[in-house]
Amino acid sequence: MKIIVTGSLGNVSEPLTKLLIQKGHQVTVISSKSEKRAAIEALGASAAIGSVEDISFLTTTFAGADAVFAMVPPSFTAPDPIAYTCTTGDNYARAIEASGIKRVVYLSSWGAHLAAGTGFIVGHHRAEEILNELSGVSITFLRACSFYNNLFQYINMIKAVGFIALNYGGDDKTVLVSPKDIAAAAAEELETPASGKNIRYVASDERTCNEIASALGAAINQPDLKWLTISDAQTQAASEKNGMPANFAAKWIELNAAIHHGLLRQDYDLHKPVSMGKVKLEDFAQDFAAAFNQK
Repeated sequence: MKIIVTGSLGNVSEPLTKLLIQKGHQVTVISSKSEKRAAIEALGASAAIGSVEDISFLTTTFAGADAVFAMVPPSFTAPDPIAYTCTTGDNYARAIEASGIKRVVYLSSWGAHLAAGTGFIVGHHRAEEILNELSGVSITFLRACSFYNNLFQYINMIKAVGFIALNYGGDDKTVLVSPKDIAAAAAEELETPASGKNIRYVASDERTCNEIASALGAAINQPDLKWLTISDAQTQAASEKNGMPANFAAKWIELNAAIHHGLLRQDYDLHKPVSMGKVKLEDFAQDFAAAFNQK
C-alpha cells in the first residue's frame, strides 16, 4: 500500500513509519521542516516537505495514495489551539475529498465525544464532526488516552517541591497510553479494510494518580512521591507564574477538571479497547527516571 503519514517524525509518526516500512508499505511522511528530510529518508520513507495549512500541498501529496494517517501537529504558538485543530481538520477534509482518498485514520482523543468542557480536546470533537461529513471515505477515529509523555512536564515540579500538585490527583482515575501502542493500532487500522466511520480507543494502562506517583517515585528513588489535588484557581495561578499564557492554562485546567470529574472517560468506559497496549506504567517509569536524572 501507498500510505501518507502526517506528523513528521513525532512521538507517534516515527514508530508508525517504521512499522509500516517493516511491513513492506510505501510510505511518504509529511513534515514542515526541510531538515527532517534526511532522517525520513534514512527510515526508507519518502519526504514531502510542506505545511498542513496548505490545502493544495496536501491534495497533491495525498493524490494516488491508498490511505492517510492524519494527525494535528502540535503547535505551541497558535493563539487559539481549538481553532487551530478545527482548521487543520478542515484542511485534511478538503484535501481528502479533492484527492480521492478512501481510507483515513485520524488521531483524535478520548473525550472527543463531548462538545464542551474538555479544554483543548474540544478541537478534536469538532474535527471529527468535519471529517464525518465526508462521503465515500472510510475513517477510523483513533481516540488516544492521555500520553505517558505528558508526565515528563512534571519533572521540574518534582525537583522543585518534591511532589505533583494539579487540579486532579489522588484517587482520580486516568487512562494512559504509549505512542508506540498508538502507532501499532494505527498501523493495524491502516492495513484493515473498513467502511463508514468508526471509533477505536487506544490505551496502555489504567491507574489512579496515586498509583502513577508511586510508580514514578519508585523509579526515581523517591518512594514517598505524592500527587496532590489542588483547586482550579491554585493550578491557574501556578501555571501563569511558570510562564503559561492565561488562556492556554485555562484550557489545560478545564481538561484536568474533566479527568477529575470523570467526564473524559465516560464514553471510553462504554467502549474500552478489546486489548490494552503493551507498554505499562512501570515500563514508562524507567523512561521517566532516565529523563529525570538527565535534568
